[in-house]
Amino acid sequence: MEPDGAPTSSVGQTCDVGKLIKQGAEARVYSTTFMGRPTIVKERFKKKYRHPTLDKKLTHRRTTREVTAILRCRKSGICTPTVYFVDYESHRIYMENIENSTTVRDYIASEQKETQETNPETLVSLAQKIGTLLATMHDNDVIHGDLTTSNMLLRQPVDSSSPVVLIDFGLSSVSGLHEDKGVDLYVLERAFLSTHPNTENIFEHILVTYRKKSKKSSDVLKKLDEVRMRGRKRSMIG
Repeated sequence: MEPDGAPTSSVGQTCDVGKLIKQGAEARVYSTTFMGRPTIVKERFKKKYRHPTLDKKLTHRRTTREVTAILRCRKSGICTPTVYFVDYESHRIYMENIENSTTVRDYIASEQKETQETNPETLVSLAQKIGTLLATMHDNDVIHGDLTTSNMLLRQPVDSSSPVVLIDFGLSSVSGLHEDKGVDLYVLERAFLSTHPNTENIFEHILVTYRKKSKKSSDVLKKLDEVRMRGRKRSMIG
């Protein structure tokens, strides 16, 4: 079943996909215009190693999950790209191109370089925004699945009122399980600390805000601790 809220079509090749800007294992990403608006097109392509019927079913399901997660987030007040159009025959999602933006990854690096500090005050404010965003997302049972600072954008010029825009819901799902939410936070923690060394204090501000803002934070953070323990055991075993 397709999610409500985004125009859809069952007819393939309905729109120009534009210029290829990125290709991953699961999808190609294009830059184009749609109805006169700057647009990103995400196209899930066929996997030749899978049976055609199974491939079509899995690809349809993943496209639906991605659109559902985006729409759920937007309804809860989280900033994401606007979904303009979904073509379920060609497995393409046409969505807003967030122009004049920078990734949170690049913003953190630039702030550290400019201030010559590992944990400048501007990053504390950013961490609080991220914690609030994650609390809202999880309270609405959306699991992002690939939380990194590269999948968060800030519109420029960046100031204290700039919201964090969450992107790339390709691995997203809907789940009320505390375990899934704990894993979501663990993925971000690993990505955050490996990309931005010596920022444990900043990440702690994310978790402190998450604890304050989420109605279910206690159980989720307990699961995060359990996931951390499992991760450490795997590292010790090798």
